[in-house]
Amino acid sequence: MKESKDSAGWGLLYKVSGLISLLLVLLTAVQLVVFISFPPPLDGTAAEWFNLFQKNKFIGLLDFEFLMVIYALISIPVSIMLFKSLKHTNQAFALFYLILSLVGIALFTVARPAFEMLFLSNQYASATDEAQKAALLSSGNSLIAMFHGTAFYVSYILGSISGLIISVMMLKSNIFSKKTAYFRMASSIFDIGLFIPGIGTFISIFSVVFLSIFDILIAKRFFQLGRQELIEVKSIKI
Repeated sequence: MKESKDSAGWGLLYKVSGLISLLLVLLTAVQLVVFISFPPPLDGTAAEWFNLFQKNKFIGLLDFEFLMVIYALISIPVSIMLFKSLKHTNQAFALFYLILSLVGIALFTVARPAFEMLFLSNQYASATDEAQKAALLSSGNSLIAMFHGTAFYVSYILGSISGLIISVMMLKSNIFSKKTAYFRMASSIFDIGLFIPGIGTFISIFSVVFLSIFDILIAKRFFQLGRQELIEVKSIKI
């Protein structure tokens, strides 16, 4: 009976993770549309960000990548189910992948203080004293430094490393297709574009595209694995 309940639970989690994987693709597409339609401030000073938030709070939050914070947080079940699916290939590396993923998610969340920026913007808009405004601008610049700071870059690097680990594990397993592994590997490799001046942004776009294709492929596989778990439940009951 316990085995039946466990299989049913995993079957449900696989299906939920499949839906989340597709949602990740949607969130990525929405974020790209927002960046194109409502570009972030060019110079990125606190005053410019405060002005953007006061013009449109919702767009301000999206430009400060709050949507990507949601992306990171809801990807946790996906990382867990990838660990569950591939731990039999190499449990140590699967666990290492999961730890890197979770630490990266935590760091990225810290590096995107969108609501803190909104709060400072509101305070700045209502401030009448020049000294208070100067202090708020200083606080805003600190948040911008955090946005582009150590936590973000570490989370980015950890995401790339964890992507390479999981793609290698996929190549050694028969759970996921080699095509799925290669798309995740390509995404991690093209992540390096972030550090290349000039053409870096263009290169990084390929990373996003490859990662979205990977998410679609694992969503399809998660649905299949979920069905298999539920079939096992039915066979146990019979």
